[in-house]
Amino acid sequence: MIKKVSMVTLILVATLAVTQLVAQLPRKAAPEGATVYFITPADGDVITGPVTVKFGLTGMGVAPAGMKKEKTGHHHILVDAPLPNLGLPVPNDDHYRHFGGGQTETVLDLKPGKHTLQLLVADELHVAHDPAIASKQITITVK
Repeated sequence: MIKKVSMVTLILVATLAVTQLVAQLPRKAAPEGATVYFITPADGDVITGPVTVKFGLTGMGVAPAGMKKEKTGHHHILVDAPLPNLGLPVPNDDHYRHFGGGQTETVLDLKPGKHTLQLLVADELHVAHDPAIASKQITITVK
């Protein structure tokens, strides 16, 4: 006997299954000694916006999102946000900004006030390496 299952139940089961698959994405090993850092701005800078941000990376290369190439990744800037769950793809919103084209600099239009910035390098699927390649979080003030 086959029971009728509601559409809501089917969507819930499918969502849980996808979540379990995503939660199990493997993290690629970080190249030994790889570091990411801000070239500009510096921690404590007081800046008149817009804010030019330049990314530095040592010990690995930059490749666009979707391109699977060893010892590479692409940048993300975390604006006023903590590190995301490192076992999942980096969220994509105003707090977690993606540079999947392989960009190494950008201009941010931030509201006046204090802001925290942090860089995070992720693989072609937007998943952080293991261990994570993240910069120190810096604080800037925008006039």
